[in-house]
Formats: sequence, C-alpha cells, structure tokens
Amino acid sequence: MLTVLLIAMLVAFAADAGRLLVVDDPQLSDVILVLAGETDRRPARALELLDQGYGRRVVIDVPASARIYDSNLVQLAEKYIKGLPEAASVRICPMEGLSTREEAHDVEKCLAGEEGRRVLIVTSEFHTRRALSIFREEVPGRSFSVAAAKDETQFGTRWWTHRQWAKTCLDEWMKVVWWTAVERWR
Repeated sequence: MLTVLLIAMLVAFAADAGRLLVVDDPQLSDVILVLAGETDRRPARALELLDQGYGRRVVIDVPASARIYDSNLVQLAEKYIKGLPEAASVRICPMEGLSTREEAHDVEKCLAGEEGRRVLIVTSEFHTRRALSIFREEVPGRSFSVAAAKDETQFGTRWWTHRQWAKTCLDEWMKVVWWTAVERWR
C-alpha cells in the first residue's frame, strides 16, 4: 500500500514538475533586472515590461569577461542598447559570477546606485522560482518579483512532450534541490 501511495505521489509531482518551476507574477517596480543569458528573449521581455509601466529603468546583467569571437559581451550589449528607443532608461551591470547566487551578489553592487527598493527580475520561464528564491535570500533590503521570458524551444510546462523540455526540467529541478538543501545554508 505504501509503495502504491509513493508511486502515486511521484506521478502527481512529475505531472506538475514543469508548472511548479514557473513563477510569472510581475509587480510594479522601480527597476527591471534582466538576468544574464538568453539574450534573444530576456531583454525583449524586459523592454516590453518597461513600455507597460512595470518599472522606470532596466538593468541588464552581462558577463564581464565573456567573449563571442573577437567581441566582448559588454561591448555587444552596449551596441545593442544604443540602438534602442529606450536607451536612456537601460544600463548594463557587468558581472563576474557564474551561478545565480554569485550573480545576485554582483547585482547587489549594481543596484546600490539605483533609487527604490522594488526590483522586477526577468529570467527564463524555468528559472523563475529559483531565481526569485535566491535573490530574496541573498539581497536583503530589496523587494523582488519575477517575470518569465518564454522560449518554447527550451522549455514548456508539459515537459514530457519534448526531449529538450525534459532535459531543461530535470536540470532545473536538480539546481532547485541543490539550492534548497545545500547552497542556501552556506
């Protein structure tokens, strides 16, 4: 009987595993923060939220030492921003960290010069729950909400229907468990 109950609980969790990763609840904020990665989706979502009045400024995290061929990512980001109609409201936060937790510490320094306490995080749909938890834990004195940048090539809540979605879901759940059980307590 216990085995049947455990299997039923596992199946119920698995069916909702993708949906449980996603928190898409943007709140009015002072700053919209774009986490590093998925540069074809996240900045566009942030600009959409800026245009909808969810924030006054956008801060885009960019890995400071990363390169694509002969170009530094910060230089590419600066060029991208210069071409935006909202350029005056967008700035770069160069970051060194390789994990979301390290990124939170880099962002804390960048946000020191920003007015207001409310921050709207924009990140990949599957990364929203963990990112929100990490920033709330690691960056005191600020209030955080999160908005999802969707990319159906990488993730969907019905994770079992596509190979890539299944890989993304499993990878993110491993990171959630690691954050919750180990890294958060260091």
